[in-house]
Amino acid sequence: MKLAKETLGKTKEWEAIGVALPAYDAEHMRAATKEAPVWVHFGAGNIFRGFIAVLQQRLLDRGLTDKGIVAAECFDTDIIDEIYAPYDDLTLLVGLRPDGGLEKEIVASISESIKTGDGGDRGMERLTEIFKQPSLQLVSLTVTEKGYAIWDGQLALIPPIQKDIEKGPDSATHVISVLTALLYRRYRAGGYPIALVSMDNCSRNGEKLREAIVTVAEQWRERGYVDAAFFAWLTDNASVRFPWTMIDKITPRPDESVCRTLEADGVEGMTPVITSKNTFIAPFVNAEIPQYLVVEDDFPAGRPPLEQAGVLFADRETVSNCERMKVTVCLNPLHTALAVYGCLLGYTRIYEEMKDPALVRLIEGIGYREGLKVVTNPGIIDPKVFMKEVIEQRLPNPYIPDAPQRIATDTGLKIPIRFGETMKAYTERPDLDIATLHFIPLAIAGWLRYVLAVDDRGQRFEPSPDPTSPILREALSDIIWNDSKSYKGQLLPILRNADIFGIDLVANGLSEKIEDFFVDMLAGEGAVRASLEKHTTKKSGENLL
Repeated sequence: MKLAKETLGKTKEWEAIGVALPAYDAEHMRAATKEAPVWVHFGAGNIFRGFIAVLQQRLLDRGLTDKGIVAAECFDTDIIDEIYAPYDDLTLLVGLRPDGGLEKEIVASISESIKTGDGGDRGMERLTEIFKQPSLQLVSLTVTEKGYAIWDGQLALIPPIQKDIEKGPDSATHVISVLTALLYRRYRAGGYPIALVSMDNCSRNGEKLREAIVTVAEQWRERGYVDAAFFAWLTDNASVRFPWTMIDKITPRPDESVCRTLEADGVEGMTPVITSKNTFIAPFVNAEIPQYLVVEDDFPAGRPPLEQAGVLFADRETVSNCERMKVTVCLNPLHTALAVYGCLLGYTRIYEEMKDPALVRLIEGIGYREGLKVVTNPGIIDPKVFMKEVIEQRLPNPYIPDAPQRIATDTGLKIPIRFGETMKAYTERPDLDIATLHFIPLAIAGWLRYVLAVDDRGQRFEPSPDPTSPILREALSDIIWNDSKSYKGQLLPILRNADIFGIDLVANGLSEKIEDFFVDMLAGEGAVRASLEKHTTKKSGENLL
């Protein structure tokens, strides 16, 4: 059985292997969307295919819309060539239940896929046609937090953005420049209102998207590529809005065991590919079942009724509280702590780490004891219930093939949010004392030990990609993993850096504790394990949790 348009009618064959099919006419959906598009999405990876596109499928299945989503990709266009086009823009979604069961479904809600980014190409022409349509209501993005980072560490524009600014809208290649150019063309076609919705896993995502787009537009205005009236339209809340969101669904890289199961069922061509941009992707998406999407309800041109598909709509403050709850306390800090210690201790799966009592004690301490004290309950999601689901159901799911090595990517960029916000709250609130923090400093010490790129057995490993790693590794280069005496205060300049941690840890009194934990881990083979056990185990009369 091939994943293709012509096989969607083979209902009995698909049902025989447990695959659910769309309950709508996919050809009609494509025609209706081409006639009057309502939704374009940039970032054609797994979170889009396995979550966002499924939301629209739910509406299509129930007859609440007849429109699909146009998928666009600016960065890794191989995804379109190798995963979208050969399979007629269909995705085979595989939900991974904790009991080992698989929920399989063909997602057909993507009406067409477009690649662009080389300036003046056919993809840009097609997107321009779509952006000129008054029917278009929203543009969403999942381009990772790095997609919005248009400034480098020296506060200079990154080269791709600088090049786009110099060459103008007709030669845009970076996703932010492409979006700005398309908005300019929408403005010239009639100035129809629109919402741009970041669905990336980062704080204040709507604000980050707005700032990036406005920066490019302002630079183009100064160079005469766009006029002042466009800039006024772009920055007018009545015309263009940037709702904030919180998104949560674990979509790990495609797993070989899932591929083998699908091929054993007779589904052809499920083998993953690695693109030229090193994206590991497959015609199927394997993902956990739980999912959350909270969206600020701020759409000047209207929106699909996504609340009927489980999306929670709220005001900006509520969305922000949901995002802070997840990213700074209830999930992401736990994930990061598991990631760095997992790499040090030789784990290759997150769920295996959840069988390790010391690691469970670590994340329970970070979350329940230290994090929940600073959480603002958003009202629509209970933080304690959310965290309990994370710790007891989601992370231990043995059928989620997620790796600490994947989660450890870009840790240096994540630290100020995932741990820094909680530490900052402890310095700002009179009822809290930062000196009482124990588990967060232990997680930070573990990350700094991870930077040495030597595991607990004394074996060198390749750390996950992280733009902060070269600088940190150089600063710690004379520390020897099995010689505690090689530590001579090398951490102090790093711990003073508020850009890394969100606050100055020396000035705020946590540096000595982190140094002590770190030095404990330099005693040789098994020192990381011994330190973890020592510092997560209750002493007599002590209440760690």
